[in-house]
Amino acid sequence: MLLSPRKLHGFQETCVSTQEQRPIYIFYYLMASCVQYRLVVRDVNTLQILQLYTCLDQIQHIEWSADSLFILCAMYKRGLVQVWSLEQPEWHCRIDEGSAGLVASCWSPDGRHILNTTEFHLRITVWSLCTKSVSYIKYPKACQQGITFTRDGRYMALAERRDCKDYVSVFVCSDWQLLRHFDTDTQDLAGIEWAPNGCVLAVWDTCLEYKVLLYSLDGRLLSAYCAYEWSLGIKSVAWSPSSQFLAVGSYDGKVRILNHVTWKMITDFEHPATITNPKIVVYKEAEKSPRLALGSLAFPPPRAAAGPLASTESKYEIASVPVALQTLKPVADRANPKIGIGALAFSPDSYFLATRNDNVPNAIWIWDIQKLRLFVVLEQLSPVRSFQWDPQQPRLAICTGGSKVYLWSPAGCVSVQVPGEGDFQVLSLCWHLNGDSLALLSKDHFCLCFLETEAGSVQPSDSWAATGRTCA
Repeated sequence: MLLSPRKLHGFQETCVSTQEQRPIYIFYYLMASCVQYRLVVRDVNTLQILQLYTCLDQIQHIEWSADSLFILCAMYKRGLVQVWSLEQPEWHCRIDEGSAGLVASCWSPDGRHILNTTEFHLRITVWSLCTKSVSYIKYPKACQQGITFTRDGRYMALAERRDCKDYVSVFVCSDWQLLRHFDTDTQDLAGIEWAPNGCVLAVWDTCLEYKVLLYSLDGRLLSAYCAYEWSLGIKSVAWSPSSQFLAVGSYDGKVRILNHVTWKMITDFEHPATITNPKIVVYKEAEKSPRLALGSLAFPPPRAAAGPLASTESKYEIASVPVALQTLKPVADRANPKIGIGALAFSPDSYFLATRNDNVPNAIWIWDIQKLRLFVVLEQLSPVRSFQWDPQQPRLAICTGGSKVYLWSPAGCVSVQVPGEGDFQVLSLCWHLNGDSLALLSKDHFCLCFLETEAGSVQPSDSWAATGRTCA
């Protein structure tokens, strides 16, 4: 029995996937996952299967519509997209791109149009589920992030490449009419992203040239920023939820913060290999084997305890400065060197910024945006694979590919063992929109963990205890 659609409204969360491309999407009450050609829709609280759909081939991408009434399944190898309805399980839609092929598929913000990108990025096809009409957008550029929608869903910006020059087109999502079309002063545009308020579009150039351009909705160039020349440039970009700051991560190991008034840099955050400031709290993860009485030893050890991390406990210790962090020497003769700021994200209240410097792979840096200073450093025993903020409060979840998930808030941090048998290696994670549960994904299974206090309610200042259910 499905829940009322009115209880399912909400925007989608970030998709998490493994090397086998088994993505998971979470909404307020429903969770969708795929195993080869099967799509499974479960209840978030009980993990009970509500719907089971069978697609024509192996699923490589799934995505909920914004109102959660439809779910899209893309099969890139066959150039197919199948759409399923949760209100009417017997209804389904099939889109075949034919010889044009398919490399990407996504929903429009209204949840009634599907945007398919053909092979070699020859065009984008806009399919309407309501009128069955088809529209075409030519010259989309193959880049890091070439499509971005405003948060209110009114406008879409598309990066284009025509006659060896970069352009941006702004479309009205209600009727897909072209609103603005302008060229950008970039050598090889790498990505675009709207500010959360939808007033400013950030455009950044290839990593070979440091350049950030800020455009208004009508295509006017508001500002251009360049930190340095003749070296690798921008690696990551993130807007603050308040739209007041734009964080730019660079290959030189710095994050530069631009303000929304003058679009000039107000500060830069360095990531030194040694922490010397006594005001900075450094949490170091420490593992130790639990003490066992002689009579409790089992030979051979149980299967559940055979993994390398299964017999160890983990906790955080506050290190005394100076603290030398583990660094990684990049390989100079290979592409995409492990240097620079590879990931950064603002907390939902814009108070904190979390960053990862790729040549210090075991550390997460948390910056106080109000005071513009380093607040906390977390050093893990293994390289950080993924981190994500709680959508409701300043609480950060981290995974390192082991059997634990790590949580930090201004009140402190904790290491939580993933419940279940065997060695559950957390490769990626995704928060529930309410912030009361967390989906953890391994290679073959996923686990839904509920964060509770001793009283049964979730509070940021209390200790966390995770209870979870694991599914294949």
